[in-house]
Amino acid sequence: MDKIPLTKAGHARLDAELKKLKSQDRPAVIRAIAEAREHGDLSENAEYHAAREQQSHIEGRIKELEGIIGLADVIDITKMSGSVKFGATVGLVDEDTDEEKTYQIVGEAEADIEKGLLNIKSPLARALIGKEEGDSVEVKTPGGTKDYEILSVKYI
Repeated sequence: MDKIPLTKAGHARLDAELKKLKSQDRPAVIRAIAEAREHGDLSENAEYHAAREQQSHIEGRIKELEGIIGLADVIDITKMSGSVKFGATVGLVDEDTDEEKTYQIVGEAEADIEKGLLNIKSPLARALIGKEEGDSVEVKTPGGTKDYEILSVKYI
């Protein structure tokens, strides 16, 4: 299988989530299921069914995280420099609205646009790869074409 690129910080976040799921969430849901079983008839026991559903979500997420971490290719971005590549923190300005944004280009498993973590497979990230500070990029989005200027490229 293909390796999954992760930053050190992204790997640490996913590893911490996995440990929490295994050490806290899984035992808590097992206790909730045992407690709900004590209430008798399981066919009409909403607490039991809710706990079982939560257990299913927890086990699914544990399997997903174990798979990601098992295939992780942790990249140390502190030793990188130059043009935009994986791990770069890029400062941009929208050339139409003058709105400034900062994104870090990360792997799909750690991407979270709300936190400024941009999926490397996204149209914006693909347009930025290989560019340098001061370059302009044109990005084709579902809402039309957007133009950005790269204000900064950092590896932190």
